[in-house]
Amino acid sequence: MRNTIYLILLFLNMLSGYDRITGLPFASRSEIIAENGMAATSHPLATQTAIDVLRQGGNAIDAAIAANAVLGLVEPTGCGIGGDLFAIVWDAETKQLYGLNSSGPSPQAMTIDFVKEQGLEKIPAYGPLPVTVPGAVAGWTALHKKFGRKNFKNLFSSAINYAENGFPVTELIAYYLDGSSKRFKDYPNFADVWMKNGVTPKKGEVFKNAALANTYKQIANTYGEAFYKGDIAENMATFIQEQGGLLSVEDLANFTPEWIDPVSTNYRGFDVWELPPNGQGIAALQILNILENFEISSMELDSAEYVHLFTEAKKLAFEDRAYYYADPHFADIPTSTLISKPYAQERLKLIDLNKAKDSYNAGLENGDTIYLTVADKDGNMVSLIQSNYRGMGSGMVPKGVGFMLQDRGEMFSLDPNHKNSLVGGKRPFHTIIPAFITKNDEPFISFGLMGGAMQPQGHAQIVINLIDFGMNLQEAGDAPRIRHAGSSQPTGEIMLDGGYISLENGFSQSTKDQLLKMGHKLKYDKGSFGGYQAIMLKDGVYFGASESRKDGQASGY
Repeated sequence: MRNTIYLILLFLNMLSGYDRITGLPFASRSEIIAENGMAATSHPLATQTAIDVLRQGGNAIDAAIAANAVLGLVEPTGCGIGGDLFAIVWDAETKQLYGLNSSGPSPQAMTIDFVKEQGLEKIPAYGPLPVTVPGAVAGWTALHKKFGRKNFKNLFSSAINYAENGFPVTELIAYYLDGSSKRFKDYPNFADVWMKNGVTPKKGEVFKNAALANTYKQIANTYGEAFYKGDIAENMATFIQEQGGLLSVEDLANFTPEWIDPVSTNYRGFDVWELPPNGQGIAALQILNILENFEISSMELDSAEYVHLFTEAKKLAFEDRAYYYADPHFADIPTSTLISKPYAQERLKLIDLNKAKDSYNAGLENGDTIYLTVADKDGNMVSLIQSNYRGMGSGMVPKGVGFMLQDRGEMFSLDPNHKNSLVGGKRPFHTIIPAFITKNDEPFISFGLMGGAMQPQGHAQIVINLIDFGMNLQEAGDAPRIRHAGSSQPTGEIMLDGGYISLENGFSQSTKDQLLKMGHKLKYDKGSFGGYQAIMLKDGVYFGASESRKDGQASGY
């Protein structure tokens, strides 16, 4: 009994923050500060790889590619070369932001009728049907061709070394691999890669992936060509067709990433940048445009007033997300209107300051991802996000390649009249989004917050924490988060229950009680609050922050 009381008191003391002599009580640590370069990723080995590349004369883009390759090995539960990639790059030479959309389309032969002929009313989460063209490798080559400095082949040395010689699995990845094995253990080739001893590797166990090492060598030696036009492409297409899917070598060979212009809104003097659809980034801008009309700085983070306003703004943005967001090459997306200040003024009139809105319209909610950001001594910065969706992806592992293919096709609607309807060669609605903040046309913060539908909510909260609540870069990520969730329907039907709010530990019971009185439903979803990385440039010095909820690390030199 005495031991139990002691542990409770110790825990309460930790929560109070009395042991920290600087910073806010919930801060997990201070920021990382360095002058020559900075990297923040969701895994220490990836962060160290990025720093090594910077020290060896590579730039931020080189380092990001090398780090992403390592993450595909050490964090296969969140990313990999079977998935897609998006990036925002600040180029110090041109003093300009560039956006890259490297999300792959559905197979050309895929149709709504084909799916319904399988007896299905929606695209399944797993198996061959949701597999879309993986865009990550093409994203690497596009980034490198435009901005890279080091030899592309040399960027894979760390990833190949860890794949061949092994690395110790971290606690969180061991947990997610175990969960994935329960779903995928009987899928072809899954066990050959991740269950060599009949079970997935445990925390601290040294794991090797020789097949992925060989794949990386082919990618490195051919500048990515082998992945889309060589042996790897043939392997992927043949395997998916054997499983009943439609991915073809032509689908892979014809894929090209798209350079696009980031879009922004000004929030209290800071320009917040996202990529336009088919991603969901502009939802964060819509939320901020609505909330800018309220004096958030006069509120408390732990207050029903703030949580209510944030939730109602999120609901309104997500109504548009469900209805409008899709591949702009196939649908007319009024992006400029959606992120405009006048539109926000009209939308905020729908908010009842004292009562939760019952009906709303939300899109898909699920997903897991990695986010990384790197900055170099010349001032180049890259905000990069990469994912397979639903953690590891579709369950489809072509023989001998060491990676799983994504299942982004699940995001399509089978309603032919919906903007996000399934069409061959069309990119699905996408959840993964990088972000960037500039001040007076100069780079300020490169950041992201991974985690499915949490991402735009998280982006908005990071901005609010920094600008309205005055938190530093690490505190902005450590602060307890709000997540509103509800419908998981891809076709955007109107829901009548209003969804529910999940509040991370740190919000008081008083706040929760007031929210209940306002008509909100509360439900705690452990582990659903995303993962954050960020780099800030201030007075010529880099500040780095990494997610305390993950295995990540920020480091500089």
